[in-house]
Amino acid sequence: MTYVPKGSAAEGPYALDIDPKRAGWAYSGLRVVELEPGGTHAFATGESEWIVLPLTGGCTVHAEGEIIELLGRESVFSGVSDFAYLPRDAQIQIASGAGGRFALAGAKCERRLPARYGSAPEVPVESRGSGGCAREVRNFASADAFDCDRLIAVEVITPGGNWSSYPPHKHDEHRPGVEAELEEIYYFEIEGDGGFGYQRVFPSREGGTDVLAEVRTGDAVLVPDGWHGPSVAQPGHAMYYLNVMAGPGQEREWRICFHPDHTEGYQ
Repeated sequence: MTYVPKGSAAEGPYALDIDPKRAGWAYSGLRVVELEPGGTHAFATGESEWIVLPLTGGCTVHAEGEIIELLGRESVFSGVSDFAYLPRDAQIQIASGAGGRFALAGAKCERRLPARYGSAPEVPVESRGSGGCAREVRNFASADAFDCDRLIAVEVITPGGNWSSYPPHKHDEHRPGVEAELEEIYYFEIEGDGGFGYQRVFPSREGGTDVLAEVRTGDAVLVPDGWHGPSVAQPGHAMYYLNVMAGPGQEREWRICFHPDHTEGYQ
C-alpha cells in the first residue's frame, strides 16, 4: 500500500487510519477523525506519542488530568493552528462543540514525555524555494522546533501551479551526519471544488517504491523508501499536505539527500 485513496483506509471512527502494521513499517502513523457538533472521541495512545492537529474547527483535549483548549482554524488554508502533544500510555478524549476534522499524527516511541500545548504564534513558518517552486512550510513539530521522542511533523502549502518537495530527495538510509532513515506519510487536501495534484515517488534502489499518484482531498501517499518529489499543485488550486515522519535513529533528526540530477539552481 503506497497510494491511499480517500476512504480506502477508513476504520471505525476514523476517516483515515494508517498504523505501522497497515503501512508495513515500524513507527509512523496517522489518523483523521471527524466530529459532529458536540461530538467526542476517546482513545488510548498505546505505545505511540501523538499530536492532535486541527484541520478544521477547534476542540478540547482531555489528557493526563489536563485540559488543553485548541482554537483550531477554519481550514488548513486559512493559517497555522495550535496543537496538543499527547504521551504514550495515556487515555485521551477529544470534544468539539462546533465539530471539526482533526489529524492525529503519531509515532511509536520509548520515552514518555508530558502532555503539552503548542501555540500557533510559536510555530516557525518558512518560505522555501522560489518562483514555480515557492511554498510555505509550517514547522510545528519539526526536529528543532518542538520536543518529541521520535515524531516529526510539518505542514506545507503549495500555491496553485507550483511544485514542492523539490528537488526530489530521500531519507531511507542511516548515514550519520548525512541522511536519517525516516518513514513518511503525506496527507493531502486541495483548495476548491474538484482540485487535484500529483505526487511522485521513484526508486532509490532496485525494486524500490515507484508511484505517480493523482491526489485529492483526503488521499495519502506512503513513502517507505525512495526519492520523493515533486508534489505538483493544479493551477488555481493550492495544495496542502501534512508530513508525518519517524524512524529508528537514536537521534531525532531530519537529514535528507537530494537527487544529484535535479539539484542545479535549487540549493
